[in-house]
Amino acid sequence: MPPPTSVDAWLASRRFGVVIDAGSSGSRLQIYSWKDARTVRMEQGADALRNLPQVRKGTEKGEEWSVKVEPGLSTFADNTEGVPTYLAPLLEHARSHIPPSMQPETPLFLLATAGMRLLSSEKQAEVLQSTCDFLRLHSHFKIESPSSVGPCGSSVRIITGEEEGLFGWIAVNYLMDGFGGPNDNPLTYGFLDMGGASTQIAFEPSKEEQTRAQNLMDVRLRLLNGNDIQHKVFVTTWLGYGTNQARERYVAKLINDYEANRDASNAPEYIEDPCLPKDLTLTNTPLQPDGASTHSKRPHKFIGTGNWEQCLSKSHPLLNKDAPCPDSHCLFNGVYVPPIDFSASHFIGVSEYWYSTEQSFRLGGAYDVVQYERAASDFCAQDWTHILEEHTNARNKGHLGGDGEVEQDGVIVETGKWGPDVEIPRLQLQCFKAAWIVNVLHEGIGMPRIVDAGGNGTTSGDKVAAQAQNKGLGRPSFQSMDTVGDIAISWTLGKMVLEASREVAPASALARPIVDPIDDIPDLASSPVKPIRPFLDFDAVEDKIIHHLPHSFTRHSLGFSPVGFVFYLSVCAFCVATFWRMRHRIRSTVRRFVSKRDRPSIAEGYMLEEGLALASSRPASPRHSAIFPPSIQRIASSLSARTGRPSPLSVGRDAPRRPGQHSPGLVTRSYSYPTMKSSGSGGNGNAALAAPDEPNGTATAYVPSSPRLPDGTMMSNGSLSSLQSRSRNSSHISLSSLAPRQAVGRTGLGAAYHAPAASYYDE
Repeated sequence: MPPPTSVDAWLASRRFGVVIDAGSSGSRLQIYSWKDARTVRMEQGADALRNLPQVRKGTEKGEEWSVKVEPGLSTFADNTEGVPTYLAPLLEHARSHIPPSMQPETPLFLLATAGMRLLSSEKQAEVLQSTCDFLRLHSHFKIESPSSVGPCGSSVRIITGEEEGLFGWIAVNYLMDGFGGPNDNPLTYGFLDMGGASTQIAFEPSKEEQTRAQNLMDVRLRLLNGNDIQHKVFVTTWLGYGTNQARERYVAKLINDYEANRDASNAPEYIEDPCLPKDLTLTNTPLQPDGASTHSKRPHKFIGTGNWEQCLSKSHPLLNKDAPCPDSHCLFNGVYVPPIDFSASHFIGVSEYWYSTEQSFRLGGAYDVVQYERAASDFCAQDWTHILEEHTNARNKGHLGGDGEVEQDGVIVETGKWGPDVEIPRLQLQCFKAAWIVNVLHEGIGMPRIVDAGGNGTTSGDKVAAQAQNKGLGRPSFQSMDTVGDIAISWTLGKMVLEASREVAPASALARPIVDPIDDIPDLASSPVKPIRPFLDFDAVEDKIIHHLPHSFTRHSLGFSPVGFVFYLSVCAFCVATFWRMRHRIRSTVRRFVSKRDRPSIAEGYMLEEGLALASSRPASPRHSAIFPPSIQRIASSLSARTGRPSPLSVGRDAPRRPGQHSPGLVTRSYSYPTMKSSGSGGNGNAALAAPDEPNGTATAYVPSSPRLPDGTMMSNGSLSSLQSRSRNSSHISLSSLAPRQAVGRTGLGAAYHAPAASYYDE
């Protein structure tokens, strides 16, 4: 479809932003839009100016603001030529929904996550370079210039898990009205995210804890009135603590325990698993077995017992609570986290927190641990055949939850799109995932279990929120959510909120520019959050050695990177040293090139100086044709045709010449070229030149600078240089003097040459 035009009323004063979330399983493009800050200032009152720009979907109607392609971008690590074809549908979708006149002002970001983080630095750089080249050459969107971050600056890069958590924290608080004016001092929400490989937490500690907390990151945003708001946020990631990798470690532990305790004579052929529904049988092979036994690496059969309490107990050690803590306060796996005051801090969980509560148990929203555990316990205790039967009936009635729902305008219009191979595995592992979430929330993060003896067994999510309000706890301590209104909770939304606030003009000229939180870290060397830079980054190198440098040699004191300066200085020194060692060869090559280029001009100059005009009835030989330029040859041939005389450039060894013949009006010098005769038999090498005795009066034309003598023999060393070393002035001889030239003896070659007299004629 053609892109909208800028005259549409909905597009008036509207700004756009495009984000491509390059995940491990696919890449999703999302278009966001917001009103220009200057227009909002003029149209709305002062109260509206105390808010952030209102970032919404980038299309006026429908769900065309988002589109996804598969597989993930990281799959092109060994085939970067396929990146353009892979990204072309996404780019075309953005071009078809954003007016061409607005595209140069629309920022485009491709931010890669988990899949790209697993690649080597070389592969990361290759994929990012190919991606940058395609987006820059095939679109008119706003893309940053090359920098130490990457070939397209911050527009195309890999973000860390901590950055993903920070952007998610911004999105949650933006949608939940957690941000306010600089004097409002609002209470922000914490952010919890759990995927298949990792789990993350991001929250703002209390004012008291901020003075003692470590590794806080500044999140700065700008309101529509130009004033900045700042929050200090703690964020961290536990790799390997997502649901899928936790399950792999759990399976390996059960196999190791089974192999260590089994009796060869009485051991059953299967392993009992309390985290599987009753009587469900699965065959598992641990991908990361802890033991070295070959038995622990082979497939084992698991049979479910559906015991919720045992499932909680057996999965609890996976938190690794006994790991050494480098600081005074750690949650699990030895990771430092500032103390959390859950009476004031309230959290929102997304991803697996939402899937395992709403889609499986219909308990999304405000969280009640007692109600949640009761639903999980009932599910685990069910016979697997009964679960399958309920699953089939629910799908036939159109009431099935899960990823297979198709929703439009808040209404589920279609179900069953996942297929049995997608939904059944979730039901198989739902008991373990529910137990893992409970352990992470309460045993890991330390969230208290709020127990209401009056009726937790029958409350719903809304009633839990009302009960929490009546108890003076305010908002519930934890809620699982997926959307707020019609806006999905996504870290890409947080990135666009940051970008929209960046475009607001500051109220003060002294205000710092709005940047990504990771670019606001004052000292990366001491920060646990490190940006991913697969390309050469002088700042990252300097951060590693900054503690070994004097303060006067740091980047802040000098105003430039000393590491970068040393690098460029080293490159220049290497180039100079290389050219110096090769100077003789370079000089010889240049001389050879110049000499070869100027040889025809030198020969022509000598012939013109000597006044050589040899009569010949034959055209110039190819050797001499190569000496004279074609233009001179054409002029000589034209003169010869007009006068009927031989061309003055016609040179031949056997050309007949009458004695005394010369061209009228020309001054010529006639040479009788000598031959070399031996004088004496002493073998002293002396030679004398005598006039040749050639038949028919023929004479051999001698060309100065030729290394051959008239008889065809080669000159000895020094002949050519001796002839060429003559001054040009020596060939200008007065025509009034007809005295014969005295023989000149040349001893430079070890032989005596006696040149005969030369006759000059002037007509």
